[in-house]
Amino acid sequence: MTERSSLGIVLAAGEGTRMRSTLPKVLHEVGSRSMVLHAMAAARAAGVARLALVVGPNMAAVEKVVSAAGADEIVHQAERLGTAHAVLRARAAIAEGAEDVIVLYGDTPLVRAETLLAVRARLAQGADVVVLGFRTARPTGYGRLIEVDGRLVAIREEKEATDAERAVTFCNSGIMAFRGGVVLALLDAIGNANSKGEYYLTDAVEIAHRRGLTVVTVEGAEDEFLGANDRVQLATCEAIFQKRRRAEALANGVTLVAPETVVFAADTELGPDVTIEPNVVFGPGVRVASGARIRAFSHLEGARVGEGATVGPFARLRPGADLGREVHIGNFVEIKNGRIEDGAKVNHLTYIGDARVGAKANIGAGTITCNYDGYFKHHTDIGAGAFVGSNSSLVAPVKIGDGAYIGSGSVVTQDVPADALAVARGRQMSREGWAAAFRTRMARIKAAK
Repeated sequence: MTERSSLGIVLAAGEGTRMRSTLPKVLHEVGSRSMVLHAMAAARAAGVARLALVVGPNMAAVEKVVSAAGADEIVHQAERLGTAHAVLRARAAIAEGAEDVIVLYGDTPLVRAETLLAVRARLAQGADVVVLGFRTARPTGYGRLIEVDGRLVAIREEKEATDAERAVTFCNSGIMAFRGGVVLALLDAIGNANSKGEYYLTDAVEIAHRRGLTVVTVEGAEDEFLGANDRVQLATCEAIFQKRRRAEALANGVTLVAPETVVFAADTELGPDVTIEPNVVFGPGVRVASGARIRAFSHLEGARVGEGATVGPFARLRPGADLGREVHIGNFVEIKNGRIEDGAKVNHLTYIGDARVGAKANIGAGTITCNYDGYFKHHTDIGAGAFVGSNSSLVAPVKIGDGAYIGSGSVVTQDVPADALAVARGRQMSREGWAAAFRTRMARIKAAK
């Protein structure tokens, strides 16, 4: 397809009271990403260069999220007078003259970029209006796509459809696209002579047909167009999203030992030959390089895992965890804002936060970096090849030199030179016979009571 200028208009004005939430509907998440950001991402992936978001009143939270995600323009729909009315709030952006104008919805998170590319291809081939449709065995509630000789002549809402039209199973997804040169004229011609007294975007189809314009359909899979108006529908969207991502991972050379138990985020990146064991959860911002293994019951978020590394089982990688090649992170280990360099081992029952662990260092069980003093975070630096004995506390800020050795049970508060031994614990004292005498005395006191 020849490169064409494009504008995407994402309608995100609905409050979503059926969610029973103070959070605007479009900010509810699928795959750890707000639904509205899914719509924006699909549009961008389909080559849409400019995005205008239409939001309702009192939606500062939505505006903040979409602005951070790169929305080019935010416009407001103060009155809820229908979809055509909402699109016309972006009149100024439309008037700039994009060749393609695509209308999407902020509560429809499963639309594929490939489907939107197919829509843009039909516009490039000469269509004036393109409507995305799907076929379903359960058409009740959807607008029907009425076609004659391969051309779309009308979209009929169910309440206004005849019995014959209700029998049609080709349904309207709501997503439409227009050749930029005709869209404003069509929208301005839409009246509000319908059962709700609103301006329906779908009426543009009949107007275009009467004017002799070319109106066609593109068919997508039914599950692409599921919206989420309540928590049940949101859960359904999540399930479909996860099924897709699991299939994609498997197709790309990732081993999922129990696929149905793995939870992905929208931006999870997995290299080839990665193995994911059961019950692993990926939050946002995770990249796992080739050959790594994520063991069962681990949770990762905002983390990078290097080639050949092993994580878990029962490990937690928090934002800023950065694991090098062949790193071992074991059971009940938590890493936060920590760089673990190549070949280092943190195998069990350990917390590493705000720290660097040098290459091939070994961190013993029960070690913690004491990084927070109640007001500020402080850094711990552990050198290459260092050995930190079990049950040690490293009180930051502190530096452990390359090759240094920390005796088990130490509380380290001062820097340790390279290749030095540091032991920071009370001296052991033994009293022969003390325990036997203690038991005798206590038994006598108990008997006297």
